[in-house]
Amino acid sequence: MHFSIPDTQELYSETTGTTYTSYNIYINGTFHACLRYKQLHALNEQLRRQLLPIGHVMPEFPPKKFLPLTNSQVESRRQSLEHYLQLLGQDARVSKLPIFQQFFLNAQLETALADGIFEEYFGYGTEDGDSSSNRVEEYMRCTCLEVILPNGYQLKVDSYVSDNATALLRKALTCVQLPADMMPYLCLFLVRRESKDSLVLLRKLMDFESPFVSRLYNQPCQIQIRKSYWNPAYDLVLMKNPIACNLLFMQTISEIEREWIIASPEVLKKLKSLQEYGMHKEYIDMARQLPLYGCLQFQASVVDYPEPETTALIAIGNKELSMRTMQQDKILETKFRVTRMRVWRVTALHNTQQTDSKEKTSNLQLSFEYLMSKQNLRWITISSPQAMLMSVCLQEMVNELLNYKDNNKEPAAPTPTGSSSQQTTCSSSSSTSSFTYPTPTSSSSCSSSFTPHANPNSYVQSYNDPILGGDEESASPCDNNSTEAPIKFLAQRILSKQNPRISKQHSYGAVFFRNSMLSREDSVQNEAFEGIGDDDL
Repeated sequence: MHFSIPDTQELYSETTGTTYTSYNIYINGTFHACLRYKQLHALNEQLRRQLLPIGHVMPEFPPKKFLPLTNSQVESRRQSLEHYLQLLGQDARVSKLPIFQQFFLNAQLETALADGIFEEYFGYGTEDGDSSSNRVEEYMRCTCLEVILPNGYQLKVDSYVSDNATALLRKALTCVQLPADMMPYLCLFLVRRESKDSLVLLRKLMDFESPFVSRLYNQPCQIQIRKSYWNPAYDLVLMKNPIACNLLFMQTISEIEREWIIASPEVLKKLKSLQEYGMHKEYIDMARQLPLYGCLQFQASVVDYPEPETTALIAIGNKELSMRTMQQDKILETKFRVTRMRVWRVTALHNTQQTDSKEKTSNLQLSFEYLMSKQNLRWITISSPQAMLMSVCLQEMVNELLNYKDNNKEPAAPTPTGSSSQQTTCSSSSSTSSFTYPTPTSSSSCSSSFTPHANPNSYVQSYNDPILGGDEESASPCDNNSTEAPIKFLAQRILSKQNPRISKQHSYGAVFFRNSMLSREDSVQNEAFEGIGDDDL
């Protein structure tokens, strides 16, 4: 998780008639939530109660102040909170905790409510009631989300507004009758169709966000099911199941048609023949031998290699970052192996001139230090709106490589984190092509149910906790006997938005650390970086 806090807002509380400072939280380069200092302080206290008994050292949290903050103190606190969240986000032991992900899921929901997102979509808002019980009822309200398969086939999935990515994925896969043990190999992406044959990957949906809210913030876009892994050995696992094999087959066809996978005319002819005869496994086996199979393709970017201001097409996969450039009417491809990237960083230059937080734009750059030859390291920079997604892909690839080594080169399926199971119903339709499930029935609608493992009303607890006593600057103690931090989110509509603490003419770079090992530097080490000798170069 990459955190940044580019600016603050001075908000007006209709309840108390006073103003307070709130911080705009960006996660993975996208606006996520607007939080007060005391809410982040309560999160810190909750994490400390859970992690300190097991010996985990928490990063230092910015101290409370008893007097009102000056402009310079607000700016100093913003920088300290940003650094604190960056350290937490890059510590897997913290960022994967359910309480951590649930906190930011709740924060996104409350910010969306305060921004009037729900009122625009459903026709209700905070003026209909500010009580915790009313808000919980709205978040537990059922809605129908469209989830598309790789071939454009649409599933209409009944879900809750508060469902995270794993919960929605589970319900969507239940609709296609895919066994639960196949779920770790798939994930949800936000995608945008810019033309009939052009598909842009916006980002991978995570468990700290609501797909419903994230989709509304990024309109126009769709939610698509895609495979979640980088090691092609996992293909063999999916191909053992007919439904999973069909999903993999559809994604492979889609990527070949969009020329994300490069194939010669002769190979395309053979693949077409296999497709017509319904030979899915044979089709996938042939496609797996082609260049760029298993890679994610990105929009045209500007790079400084081999020369500054060079336009390139970026692809990531197969343990490398591929860069295709045009030179003297020839297409040249340069491959950068992920194991030779010593460090990398993402820099975001936020445009603070926009007053609407969710519409603020960022100029993103991905820079990595690459081992060109022994004792010869060079920084290479990619400027792209998708730089954050590139960084996330590199991180996932490295994690998968390390996991592969830790398991003695035996693939181990990733373990997703998610909420408890609940009853699922869905219907499906297609505007582009038909899809027949390899099951006894093939109707255009489906429904299924499975036993819940937790009371759905357990979600209510986080909204019924008492608020921290006093001002956001007061030093009221917390109840040390409680296992849950008393966190309360925004409960009223935001009536006024402005940015008095930071000059609107000012933009700055926020460096996102991939882990906390080298927090003293502007970049971090790649744990999969290999010591390479002259014979290997």
